[in-house]
Formats: sequence, structure tokens, C-alpha cells
Amino acid sequence: MKHFVVSWSGGKESSLACYKAMAQGFTVSFLLNFISEKDGRCMSHGLVSKLIRTQAQAIEIPVVQRKVAWNTYERGFKEAIIELKRVGVGGAVFGDVDLQGHKDWVDRICKELDIEPAEPLWGADPEQVLADFIKEGFEAVVVRTKADILGEEWLGRRVDESFVKDLRERQKELNFHLLGESGEYHTFVTGGPIFKRGIKILKTQKILKNGYWTLDILKWRVQS
Repeated sequence: MKHFVVSWSGGKESSLACYKAMAQGFTVSFLLNFISEKDGRCMSHGLVSKLIRTQAQAIEIPVVQRKVAWNTYERGFKEAIIELKRVGVGGAVFGDVDLQGHKDWVDRICKELDIEPAEPLWGADPEQVLADFIKEGFEAVVVRTKADILGEEWLGRRVDESFVKDLRERQKELNFHLLGESGEYHTFVTGGPIFKRGIKILKTQKILKNGYWTLDILKWRVQS
């Protein structure tokens, strides 16, 4: 049996890709998450690393976390996969949808590492990805936005039909990627079909830094 690791951000695409891979019969044994060696927070999403570990506990799939910088990301990814290969991992799941540069990187790295890449969302319509995410029962909130595209008021919003409707209206004005594939916004998943228990967010604060709004999650609880 070939074991897979999921390239994990804690957001909607990695969660849906994990779910679809499992539905297709893949054995997902690990999540792989990278945190900034500068501040100890998750790359791109800006979440505290402990929150991702809590998420993994709620899903009941172990997470492997590694500290990197953007210029050492590839090396860190390769080193982590080499370690995971020693315990039986032979493939990796990614949540790419339509950014060719990302997929080219995945294909090259997986070939160099001699592991099987799996891209369950690749080529899907972005709006359909959001619809599938909601239909399958996932729950998520917006935790980071690019301030000149989505303002402070978008932080903490649930990813639901109302969110998608408003997002489409905003997209008509500014023509950004509906899934936020270029960093327009990021989400944190708190529940869904791959979760054994949900996560309830109890306390947050909003921070504006370097052109991005971040919902800093300060307190949470894993529901029984």
C-alpha cells in the first residue's frame, strides 16, 4: 500500500484535495506544513503553528512541520519528503487548481524525489471548487486578505454561499482569482468530512501589516 502526504496549509484547497484523494482510495498518512523560520507562523496564512497542530489532531492525521524561509522552501520540502519516504510515503497530494507554474514545480520536485504526485483539484473550475467545498460540508473562515483587494470586513467570514456571492461581485470590480490562488485571501478550515472533531474559534484580533489583513486566532477549542 502506497502512503501519501498532503502538502498542507490548513486552508480550503489542501483540505478539499485531501478529502478527494481519500475518496479516490489514496491512503493519507501525514500532513506536511511549513512555518516561517522568521516568526514561527505558517507560511502565507500567518497562523500560529500550534493552530495547525490542533487542526491535525482534530482530523487525526499526524502533521510534520518544518521551518523554512521562502528561499529555502524547496530544500526544506525535499528534506521532509526524504524523511517521510523512510517511513513508507511514496506520494504527495497537492491542492493546485490552475496555476501552471505551481504544477510545473510539483511535477519537477516529485520526479526528482521519485514520488507520485496527486492533484485532485487540477483543472477544475474555481467556482466549482468552492461549490464542492461547501457542498461536502467543510467549514472555514477567512484569515488573511490582501488589503487592496479585500478589506478588514472580510476577515472572519465563513466560506458559504453568501461569501461566494459577495466574492463574485468583488471579483467583477477587481478581476482577481476567485480562489485567492495568487494570495488575494486565505482561509482556515475548522470542520468537515475529514475531521473527527470540529474547532471552535473563541478569540481573535485583526492586524494590518505589509499590505495584508490577518485574523490572528488567539484562542480556540476542539469540540468533543
